[in-house]
Amino acid sequence: MAIVIKTRAEIEKMRESGKLLRQVHDVLAPLVVPGATTMDLENAANAKIATFSGVKAAFKGYHGFPAALCTSVNAQVVHGIPNEKVVLKDGDLVSIDCGLILDGYYSDAAVSYAVGKASPQTQRLLDVTKASLEEAIKFAVVGGRLFDIGAAVQTMCEAEGFGVVRDFVGHGIGRSMHEDPQVPNFGTKGKGPRLKEGMVLAIEPMINAGKPEVKTLKDGWTAVTVDGSYSAHFEHTVAITKDGPYVLTR
Repeated sequence: MAIVIKTRAEIEKMRESGKLLRQVHDVLAPLVVPGATTMDLENAANAKIATFSGVKAAFKGYHGFPAALCTSVNAQVVHGIPNEKVVLKDGDLVSIDCGLILDGYYSDAAVSYAVGKASPQTQRLLDVTKASLEEAIKFAVVGGRLFDIGAAVQTMCEAEGFGVVRDFVGHGIGRSMHEDPQVPNFGTKGKGPRLKEGMVLAIEPMINAGKPEVKTLKDGWTAVTVDGSYSAHFEHTVAITKDGPYVLTR
C-alpha cells in the first residue's frame, strides 16, 4: 500500500477545491424538495460548476459514469444516476455525492437530506450517520491508527441498530479520486496503518436503516440495500495535520 503524503501547499490546493465543492452542495440543498427530479439537481450542479474557472466535475466520465452527481434515493446506497423520471416525494431520503478537480487535485463530499417531512426513523438515520462522520473525523490524527476511524463509525451506528455497509469504503484522495488507503467504516480500534501528517482521506459513512448487505443493480452503478431499507451517506475530505484534522470540504 503506497499512501501518498501531501505537502502543505498540496493540501491548500485541495482546500480550494473543497471550498468550491461546498458551494455546489450549498446550491443544491434548497432544491431538495418534493416534485424536484434528480436530474434537476444534476443540472443545477453543472450550472454552478460552469461558473468556476478551470474546475471539472470529478465523477463525470470516471470509469464511464455519466453524471457530475451521484443521487441515491431511499434504498439506494451510493452511485445513483440522476434521471428526469426520478421525482422526489415527501418522506424520501436522497444522498448527493459530488467531487471536483481543481489544478489536478480532487475533493469529494456527500450530504444526505430528508425530502419534505421525514419520518422519525429516517430523521434518526440521518442524524446518527452525520454524527458518526463527525465522530470519525476526530480520529484522523497523527499517530492514530487507520481503523480507529471506522471503529468510531461502527460503534456509534451499530449501537443504534443500523447496518454499516461493508462493500463500499472511504479512500485516500489527492491527484487521483481513489488512492490508498481504503478507509472502511468498520474495524478494530488500534489496528491498521499508522496515520501520518500529510495523509488526506475521504471519510464517508454509508449506513443502512436495516441490514448492511447491498447489491448493485443492472445499470452497473446503483447500489441498493438488499432488504429495501433506507440508506444515508455523509462524506468529507479530511487532511491529517500536526494541528489535528483539517476538513477540506466544510
